[in-house]
Amino acid sequence: MSAVPARHVPPPDVPPSEVAPSGADTAVPAVVPSPHPDTAPESCAARALAALEAARARTLGLVDCLDEAGLTAQHSPLMSPLAWDLAHIGNQEDLWLLRRAGGRPGVRPDLDPVYDAFLTPRADRPGLPMLPPAEARRYVAEVRAQALEVLEKAPSDAERLTRSAFVFGMIAQHEQQHDETMLATHQLRRGPAVLHAPPPPGVPDGTSLPPEVLVPGGPFTMGTDDDPWALDNERSAHRVDVPAFWLDTTPVTAGAYAVFIDDGGYDEPRWWHPDGWAHVRRTGLRAPLFWRREADGWTRRRFGRVEPVPLDSPVLHVSWYEADAYARWAGRRLPTEAEWEKAARHDPATGRSRRHPWGETDPGPEHANLGQRHLEPAPAGAYPLGEAPCGARQLLGDVWEWTASDFAPYPGFEAYPYREYSEVFFPTGSAGAGAGGSPDYKVLRGGSFGTAHVACRTTFRNWDHPVRRQIFAGFRTARAADTTAATAPATAARRPEGA
Repeated sequence: MSAVPARHVPPPDVPPSEVAPSGADTAVPAVVPSPHPDTAPESCAARALAALEAARARTLGLVDCLDEAGLTAQHSPLMSPLAWDLAHIGNQEDLWLLRRAGGRPGVRPDLDPVYDAFLTPRADRPGLPMLPPAEARRYVAEVRAQALEVLEKAPSDAERLTRSAFVFGMIAQHEQQHDETMLATHQLRRGPAVLHAPPPPGVPDGTSLPPEVLVPGGPFTMGTDDDPWALDNERSAHRVDVPAFWLDTTPVTAGAYAVFIDDGGYDEPRWWHPDGWAHVRRTGLRAPLFWRREADGWTRRRFGRVEPVPLDSPVLHVSWYEADAYARWAGRRLPTEAEWEKAARHDPATGRSRRHPWGETDPGPEHANLGQRHLEPAPAGAYPLGEAPCGARQLLGDVWEWTASDFAPYPGFEAYPYREYSEVFFPTGSAGAGAGGSPDYKVLRGGSFGTAHVACRTTFRNWDHPVRRQIFAGFRTARAADTTAATAPATAARRPEGA
């Protein structure tokens, strides 16, 4: 996934721990379900309407700020023209809400080949017979009008696709995923600033956080069976036994990462995965994407503005290889996907796995930096009300967090309602329990400041190539509970004094 790299919606056709260390969680005998949103048809329909309207308002905000040339240009070969994204959003809604859920003929089935992401790579999409921006706007509006008519009939729980308004939630998530991808395109675009947002909140006065928190060992419930809008790779819920480990309280900051650079981090092959080192030598990487060293320090380009890098905020626009190299330099490692999820959602007091670090309530502006409310991460240590039971902060929002894990299916995985969302990204023949992951895709967790809350929860899984840097990605590091913390300068560099 990227940015989240929105998944195309096609036409319908950890080893068990040994003896738990002292302080381990109380063992639970089986998978413990977590509370989930109201699944009454009327409540789900209202939730779907709100999610669809929020997504569309955001989509239009991302395209209405540019002229036709800005919408049809390809700002990077990594991304589609924004006009393609806009009509693709409408095309998937046409396919799933009108044709599949509504049994209607659809508005423009003839557009399917143009907006099929698997038929045409992003770099080649400018050559497609795309709808001009004005026509694309009319198309998505006409599709949406009919989709709301389908929704008004109250989705039937008799069919799996419409039960709990799943397909409407899936399409709302799809649109928001594309919106985050479009936001990444805006970041890659050259030109004056056209997007504006207030700065994120700072760290409350008097905050004093430990550099790391202990996550006790023991079993927890990973994944979900009962979240009605969870996507296929989040299922099924299964028990995972995770040994105790230490985790950074917040994501690694830009200031800490700058110390790694100044210490020759990009010049020392021992810190790098072999493929990562080859990539560094081939591309000449020296710093995170959009950073530039000036005489008086680092600057960055952010949505058309050039400004000093905020050293107290999470580092952004780093690849998995860079995150992994920093962790090795710091005498630590990246957390596994299971470790990350346990830290984010397991409540040792109840044995339950929460939907969000703070509980079951939907994210609010007091909990996390989500939904493009701000156009950058908040300083490390912000959002105390979003703290997880283990004491870690900013596990949702701010930056996607690279994990050590390859993307793989959970036990009992079933592709639904189509293979192309997850299954085609797994290793060949890997569907099912016990499969290894694909080294071509590393898992990211937690969402960024550009992720909408409808597509952000502690079970949500993102994935991308380990070289990707245009996505809003950072990381935090971990170490086993029975290891000694690294010595300076690495440990001291992880967080500025007082954060």
